[in-house]
Amino acid sequence: QVQPVESGGGLVQAGGSLRLSCSASGSIFRINAIGWYRQAPGNQRELLAAITRGGGTSYADSVKGRFTLSRDNAKNTVYLQMNSLKPEDTAVYYCNVQITTPPAQGFRVSDYWGQGTQVTVSS
Repeated sequence: QVQPVESGGGLVQAGGSLRLSCSASGSIFRINAIGWYRQAPGNQRELLAAITRGGGTSYADSVKGRFTLSRDNAKNTVYLQMNSLKPEDTAVYYCNVQITTPPAQGFRVSDYWGQGTQVTVSS
């Protein structure tokens, strides 16, 4: 079993910054990709940014130029640096980790969600 854990959310004023972390532990042979999503009340969960095993990154238009991904492979951790935050960025932020399981578990590709971390941006 794999359990991603998000941290770093909180309350910040508009224009401020936060850095979210997503750490994955458990039965992991390889992390294939990690994506950051958010969901505001009444809205669907949306993909914000993703990073692949090879280091390729992609961003939604709504956060491009403001949010930046980075990673620490040794710690199986991905960071989402969020700058110039706006009230409309208020949401619960989730990470999704896609992994390949160890040989003993059949090299299966599976994905797991974290529990989410609240980000609130005040105007």
